[in-house]
Order: sequence, then C-alpha cells, then structure tokens
Amino acid sequence: MSRLWNSILLLCVIAVVSCGFIDLRPIGVDIEPDINDSVLPDAFSPVILRFDTEMIKNETEANMQISSDLGVMRGDKHWNGSSLYFVPVAGWTAGIRYTLSLTGMIRSADGREMRTERFVSFYAINKNNPPLLEWFSPSDGISVGTNNLVMEFHFSRSMDRLSAESALTLEGAGSKTFEWSDDDKILKAAADKPLSPWQLYRWNLKESAKSKDGVPLPKSYSGFFTTDLDQVLPQVTDVYPVLFSSGSWFPTGADIETGLMQGQGIAVSFNKPMGENALRSLRFEPALSGRTEFLSENAIVYILARDPDPQTAYTLIVSGDTKDSEGLKTGTDYRITFIPDIPFLEVESITGSFAYEKNSLANNVIPVLIDHAMGELSFYIHFSLLFSGEEKQITPQKITLVPFFPRTIAPAALQYVNWISDDRLFMRWEGLSAGEIPHYYKLVIPGGRSGINSDTGIFMKEDLILYLEAIL
Repeated sequence: MSRLWNSILLLCVIAVVSCGFIDLRPIGVDIEPDINDSVLPDAFSPVILRFDTEMIKNETEANMQISSDLGVMRGDKHWNGSSLYFVPVAGWTAGIRYTLSLTGMIRSADGREMRTERFVSFYAINKNNPPLLEWFSPSDGISVGTNNLVMEFHFSRSMDRLSAESALTLEGAGSKTFEWSDDDKILKAAADKPLSPWQLYRWNLKESAKSKDGVPLPKSYSGFFTTDLDQVLPQVTDVYPVLFSSGSWFPTGADIETGLMQGQGIAVSFNKPMGENALRSLRFEPALSGRTEFLSENAIVYILARDPDPQTAYTLIVSGDTKDSEGLKTGTDYRITFIPDIPFLEVESITGSFAYEKNSLANNVIPVLIDHAMGELSFYIHFSLLFSGEEKQITPQKITLVPFFPRTIAPAALQYVNWISDDRLFMRWEGLSAGEIPHYYKLVIPGGRSGINSDTGIFMKEDLILYLEAIL
C-alpha cells in the first residue's frame, strides 16, 4: 500500500515538474456601483470595474455592456491602472434604470482565466417616477375647425418646458405658440396660422419630453384629428350697387345688371363669413381699377377708382379660389355681366348764327353767318353734364375749328371763351373768310376717353364733327 502512494506522489511530482506552476487563484473584481438600484450622483458619473490584477484590456472591454429600456448605452471606456472606467457620451438620464453586465470569459495579464456573469442595476441623478400624459385635447378622431386651434396636454408631473415643447410636433402646422399653467403640468399649444380645411392632422409627443427633475416620458404619445367641422362651402348670394353716405355703404335697391350709377360701389355678399383672401378675389372684364374692403364678415365692397365707361358691358368674376374664414373654397368662378346706368356726355345744342340740336344728322354742311370785317364766328355749346374748374380750363383747348376746303384758306383763331354756366360754353373765333368758291371749316368736339370730360370724368361716345360753310 505504501508503495502505491509513493507511486502516485511520484507521478504528481513529475507532472508538476513537466508542466510548470498552475495559478488557481480567482480574478477579483469590484463594481461601482455595487448595490442594485443605487443612484449615481450626476449625469457623467463613471461606472468603474476595479480588478485586482492587470487585465487583457480589449477582451475585458468587449465583455462589459450597459443598457436600459432605451437601448445599449454609448460611452467612453478608459483604464486607470487595473480599473476600467465607463463614462456615457450623452450623459445618464434621470429616472432611467440601467443594467451593467459583465459576462463571458475574462483573462488577466498573468494568464488566469475566469468565466463571469455579473449584473448590477442602477440609476443616475434620481430614481423618481416618470411623468405620464394623463389627458389631451383634441381627442383622437374628433372634428375641429381650422381657426384658433389650441391643443392641450395634461401631465402627471411638472414638466421641463423646453424639452416638452421641442418634443411636440404637429404635422403640417408650422410654428406654434405655447402656454403653461398649473405649475407646468398643463401645456397649451396654439398653431400660429389657420390649418387647412378637410385635412387629417397627426401630432406626436416624443419620449424626449422630461419632467422638471429630468425624468423622460416612458414612451412617445400620438394622436390625430380632422379639420372637417365645417362642411358648408362658401358661395356668392348677391351682387348689388351700394352708395357711400355718412361714412358707410348702403344698398341702392337697384339690381347690378342695369342699376349701377356714377359714384357707386359694387357689393358682393356670401352665405358665410369670409377669409382675407376674399379681398383679392374680384376681377373685371374689361378691367376696372379700384380697391376692396369688408362691408361685414360675409360681404365685401369694390370701390371703383373711376366710374365705368358708359353703355359698356362688364363681367364681374369672383374667383373659385375665394376662401371662407375656415379656408374652404367656393370651387368655381362666379360671373355676372352688367351695363352701368351711366350716360355718355352729349352736346345738347350749339347756337349762334347757326343752330345744332342733339340727334341732328351729323357730317352735314351747316351754313354759318360770319362778320365781314373781322371774320368772326360766335356760338354757345350746351353740354348734357356739368364741368368743374379743371375741365373748364382744358375743354376749350380740345375743341378745334380748322379749314377744310379749300386748303389754301387761312386758319381760324380762338379769340375768346367764357363759361356762362357749368354746362354752357361761349366761344368766339376770328379769321374766318368767305369767297366766290365756298369756304368750309370743320368744327370738332372730341369724344372718347381722351376727349372732353365732365367733372365726373364722363366723356362723349365719339367725336362730334360739324362742317360749317362760311357765308357773309
């Protein structure tokens, strides 16, 4: 028996001599934090793995990981002697439960190996409960209007304003105005511009929204609503002349087709309140310059810069893109044709040594008696409308009396003019002559917009031309 034990001892000695010394000591490691659910003091406090010997660094680092419900943490790893430090790149988030895991085979520099499975859970800054979204408005799927929309959110805890405002998005709404109340537990968000009608809008509140102590929402929230509360399309209900009096516009009671008179505006009424673009919705064919104002929330007035041309057919067009206060469009152009009840300026009569009456045949030769000594011709022109000071000055300059036949006779000259009333003009011409061959002169009172105009800008439809035969 003693021989057997001696043989076994000899074999062990031989094995030890042939293989060298085997170090069976475990690798020691201390973790900071070392107690589950402890709290690191600030956002960049390191997690430390302290080994009792120098380690194979890259292998050790690969076996270490820190994660949370948000995913695996990115961080900087560095060594201080035999201690491995982990510092998060973006910092720890308050209230989040993190888990450190050190798993797998780790090896020291002196050749020892050890399989490890260590897990430590911890928090940073604090381990307060996360805030929750308890109530919101508009509720999912509800119909709302397009104007003055205010979204409202009620939280279970006081919120960090900047993070909550940045986390809230409303698709297609542009910028928002925020208002907080109830110790920052209630957030109201108002769209700065009206929303588009008949659209589905989605909002999202990301989990990056945090409470005042830095704890984020546990999840993102979302919802939707539609802007189809108003389903009545706008339309034109009436177009009519209006008269300005005592600072206001009043309907004249006439219809637009034939009842628009001088100095009047054109009102357009709709079946509902209209938006600002209604002021830019009118156009005329042919064009009429002017400006548009609101008469009321559902009516506008077009104020003409000048009266329309007499006896001219105009078409008023209200664009199909005209929007009501909710942003709904009329959809199709509205058209109405009218002829203003505005007369042309006319020459009622011309009297002197000859006589012309309105509606007499034009272009006929009229004998006129001239003074033999001075070759003078005097006559009165009676107009159908009144003339003001400026028109009185330029009207005589536009009336011409020129030789017509023969071409060799001397031209006549205007000697004297006088307005004996606002609608009667006296003119005296000199230098006319008569002869054995008849002398003819052409009297022209010009019409059209560039011709003579009354004090309200009304003009003659066309030139009035009279051929005068000078006789002694």
